[in-house]
Amino acid sequence: MIGCLCLHGFTGEPWEVEPVATYFLNQKKWLVYTPTLPGHGPGGSLKDVTYHQWVHVAEVAMKELLKRCEKVYVIGFSMGGMLACYIAAKYPVEKLVLLSAAAYYFNPTQLLQELKDIVRKRFRRELQQDKDYQMYRKKIIETPMKAVFQFMQAVRRIRPCVRQVSSPTLIIQGEVDGIVPRKSAQYLFETIASSKKKMVLMKHSHHMICHGFEKEQLITEIDAFLSYGVEERIER
Repeated sequence: MIGCLCLHGFTGEPWEVEPVATYFLNQKKWLVYTPTLPGHGPGGSLKDVTYHQWVHVAEVAMKELLKRCEKVYVIGFSMGGMLACYIAAKYPVEKLVLLSAAAYYFNPTQLLQELKDIVRKRFRRELQQDKDYQMYRKKIIETPMKAVFQFMQAVRRIRPCVRQVSSPTLIIQGEVDGIVPRKSAQYLFETIASSKKKMVLMKHSHHMICHGFEKEQLITEIDAFLSYGVEERIER
């Protein structure tokens, strides 16, 4: 049996990677784990949670998959991408997929453009119907600074592990991501030790890459990589 561990991002929940996880669960019949990281999800509180707890939950899920499966793939989104790098550096990950992985974060130029879009929608009275805006507004208001510090610590502590990743790796980054800049994907592509790695830039995708207009293309890219792999370094 093939196992697949899918890790969501900071302040998020498994919904962020649901289209990808559901595809491999239903179409491939893989054993797919999408754990909710401590403090996240409905009713969760990030007030007193540390990044060590996020790492621990990811490790527990990985160990369980390794017990039950012949090989395990790991897919990580945003901060979950960094957790996925840690897992791949420490455990026998067959293949690794990084989606908008936050080795670096906060692209001021694109964020400004997204704020302009928000102002325009507000002027048109469209903002109350914008579910993404409402979700992130709630996150920004309710996320304590302690949790932000833990996120920053997680990225800083895990980043050196990237050099130890030897698993074949697919890196996918949205070119209009207002949270994670393109240089994050470039850094991961250049730093990961594996000789089998590929970076795909999706022209119209924002940070929530699994739910954007290019969702089908995203799933196709991941499926092709996990099914057939990559034999050389490719950048597109």
